[in-house]
Amino acid sequence: MTDLHGWIILDKPLGLSSAQGVAAVKRILRQAGHGKPKIGHGGTLDPLATGVLPIALGEATKLAGRRLDATKGYDFTRSGGSATSTEDAEGEVIATSAVRPTPEALQAILPQFTGPIAQVPPAYSALKVDGVRAYALARAGETVELAPRHVTVHSLTVLATTPDSATISASVSKGTYIRSLARDIALALGTVGHVTMLRRTKAGPFGLDQALSLDNLALLVQDPGPEQVILPLMAGLDDIPALAIDPDQAAALKQGRLLTGHPAAPGTYLACLGPVPVALVEIDQNQVRVLRGFNV
Repeated sequence: MTDLHGWIILDKPLGLSSAQGVAAVKRILRQAGHGKPKIGHGGTLDPLATGVLPIALGEATKLAGRRLDATKGYDFTRSGGSATSTEDAEGEVIATSAVRPTPEALQAILPQFTGPIAQVPPAYSALKVDGVRAYALARAGETVELAPRHVTVHSLTVLATTPDSATISASVSKGTYIRSLARDIALALGTVGHVTMLRRTKAGPFGLDQALSLDNLALLVQDPGPEQVILPLMAGLDDIPALAIDPDQAAALKQGRLLTGHPAAPGTYLACLGPVPVALVEIDQNQVRVLRGFNV
């Protein structure tokens, strides 16, 4: 049995947590006779969210953390006229408003939320307050006060509007809470609102065009093998330039040794021996230092 190294891009269904999505993929691979590969995911999605969930296999798990830092894309629907305790459809209504902003008013307000902004995360979030998850405190009825976070919203595009809702496409930096964004847009419009639909469309280099449902994945990993659905380890590093190395340099990097005197410009590179990825490296002052080594 061949070891599996690379990425499966799951179109996470509604109602599953990210951990449950990973468990489902692991179960599908095991039932198809592919053993128990090391597995993880690159970026949590709430159970009420759907869409792109990069799942790392084998040596790709060493890169899952990089996906947490990647730019992400979302489509979301903001329902107007009511705010909920969780800022999504799961919570109880805590405020209402009769104000229904026009599409023109919405369009005019969006530049205020584009670029570097500060936002207060939802009380129902996984952030910790004195070592306790904020959502646990909120569910216990405690008042949760979270500090504003500085994030970047690269773009906001209105996809559709009705008198009671608006669907928006967003490209955002890591750490951005779409629920907070929808809440703050509503407040700026003189009303209240909450998220009723959230779909991740992009996570770093991965998009919906590469994503598979669990049912399709179960069909495609049958014989002759899962290679047709597993993207290569290097697919998670499309934004990293390659650095060609020779066999002696590859051997040194595999031992975690520094390479000196390399003429490449400072920065992060994927060191490769031919087509084989050897290590993710950092070059500084002509020294090549291993960040993550790969055994493939």
